Amino acid sequence: MDPWLRLALASLAAWRLTHLLAREDGPGAVLARLRSRLGGWAGEAVGCVYCLSLVVAAPLAAFVTLDPVEWAVSWLAISGAVALVERFAPEPLVIERLAEGQEEPQREREQASDGMLRSGSRQSVGPAGDGNAGVTDIGVSRDHPRRAGGD
Repeated sequence: MDPWLRLALASLAAWRLTHLLAREDGPGAVLARLRSRLGGWAGEAVGCVYCLSLVVAAPLAAFVTLDPVEWAVSWLAISGAVALVERFAPEPLVIERLAEGQEEPQREREQASDGMLRSGSRQSVGPAGDGNAGVTDIGVSRDHPRRAGGD
């Protein structure tokens, strides 16, 4: 197999594993419980995509090459690819349920009478001041842990 293809596959696999371990709850919330039980610096490191990518990329670099010098460069390249994908991937859209018994705000009902969601005119400003908070008053949010956590 071509070494460039190996590097690309290893980079994608590293991003997937890193994102799974750092950002997702996993089946039965097993990964979320693991992160919370670790605590301290280990819990913070597992919750940090950039930190965890160094650990995940190390064995995947052996998929690219076994030469020690090429392995070290591949290790850093794979970790760097994870950082690039994480940095440029779009923020996930999180839709939260309204609390039990909570009604949709009156102005939202009036403005949404045509059935269209017009987030541009009612968009809140996110923590970075970039307008990525979404329409928070009806439960739609684009907030993401990496923005709040400052990874």
